[in-house]
Amino acid sequence: MIISKTPFRMSFFGGGTDMPAFFNEHGGAVISTTFDKYCYVNVRHLPPFMPYYSELVYSRIERVNHIDEIEHPAIREAMRMLDIHEIRLTYEGDLPARTGLGTSSTFAVGMLHAFYALKGKYADKRKLAEDAIILERERCKESGGWQDQIAAAYGGLNRIDFGDNSFKVSPIIIHPDRKKLLNDNLMLFFTGISRFSSEIQKDTMSQQHDKTRQLKELLSLVNDAQTILEDKHSDMNDFGRLLDHTWKLKRDTGSKISNNEIDDLYQRGLKAGALGGKLLGAGGGGFLLFYVEKDKQQHIINELDELMHVPFELENEGSTIIHYNPIVYIPRKEIKI
Repeated sequence: MIISKTPFRMSFFGGGTDMPAFFNEHGGAVISTTFDKYCYVNVRHLPPFMPYYSELVYSRIERVNHIDEIEHPAIREAMRMLDIHEIRLTYEGDLPARTGLGTSSTFAVGMLHAFYALKGKYADKRKLAEDAIILERERCKESGGWQDQIAAAYGGLNRIDFGDNSFKVSPIIIHPDRKKLLNDNLMLFFTGISRFSSEIQKDTMSQQHDKTRQLKELLSLVNDAQTILEDKHSDMNDFGRLLDHTWKLKRDTGSKISNNEIDDLYQRGLKAGALGGKLLGAGGGGFLLFYVEKDKQQHIINELDELMHVPFELENEGSTIIHYNPIVYIPRKEIKI
């Protein structure tokens, strides 16, 4: 049995510039972090006496006798990609799917990590990120960028640069006290709205020829944000104000990124004391992130009392194998009964 543990991510700056159609021409960069909410993928080879060849448990249960019968596209294509057969796979997540935290890509990374371990192979962080990008963007034909897969695989607070069909991950060099201050001043709220990121991304991509100016400005803010984080003389509150600026730019890059309900929640947060914030992920729903000084945080909780407040801590590990107990796999057709 193999169990992988992979963190969810929150993206602060540069979202949208991680799309190949943009960054291969203009370059791209994001600043993001992972935090202590995870997805767990449990994989083992299925005992040969079961009346089906594979069992897959996620939001539903699939029991199949051939890979081609699998309805979940990422599981089906990952099994084909790594030549995986006759398994039981179960997925559990600390937070709901389709909520702007890169959940589908986190699952893809964690599943691939578990599959490699099942085959007795080591896959480093770059390999996991690259394979997850291939799985989602090429094999499953899902619209979107590259940042989620990379963040989930690497973990930590990073700047990720994109260009020439490649990427580079650089840790943000921040004093522990400043990192704690950042963590303490971030507040996460669940709106209760779920959506498919790929559908939002398709809408954004269809309008991208009109949004190059905004995306270039979003890209320029990455340098400003990195300076605020790394320069001990900078006012950390400027990070919150910059979040407000980047959210206003981001919401203009696609008609489905925000809506009246989300805009109202965001404005109520600002009026209650937040210096800035953003809707995480591609848009349309999910989690709202606010930057709020400590003395004003209870005001935010009171004002947004219909939303679930989710405390969190930043994490640095990325995807890991937390249980490794492989068995020798013998295909069912080779077993003599």
